[in-house]
Amino acid sequence: MGLVIVPLKKDKLGEWKKWADSLNGDQKQAFDEFNKKHGITRHDAWLAETPEGPVVVALHEGPGADDFMQNVADSQGSFEVDFKEKLMEYHGMDLAGPPPGPMPVKMISS
Repeated sequence: MGLVIVPLKKDKLGEWKKWADSLNGDQKQAFDEFNKKHGITRHDAWLAETPEGPVVVALHEGPGADDFMQNVADSQGSFEVDFKEKLMEYHGMDLAGPPPGPMPVKMISS
C-alpha cells in the first residue's frame, strides 16, 4: 500500500476539484486503465482542510503500490505524462526528483 499526503496549492483548489471529478467522469476509463497498467486495484484521494491549507491524501493499493510513484515517474505514456503535469501544477510535486519529505511511517496497526 502506498500513502501520499501532499499540500494543494491554494489557488489551484477549484482546478484540482475539476480534475478529480474528471477522473471519476469523462477520464474514468483512461484512469482505470492507468491504474491497471501499474498494478493498482484501489486508488482513492481525499481532500482535507488544514490550518495551513488544503492537502490531498492519496491511497494506492494493489501489487504495484510499492513502486507506483517510481513507475509513473519513469513512464512516458500519454496519461502518465498528463498525470505528472497535473501533480506539478496542483501540488508542485515533481516525480523526477526525490519526495520533498519523508514518506509516512506506519505507527499503529490493528
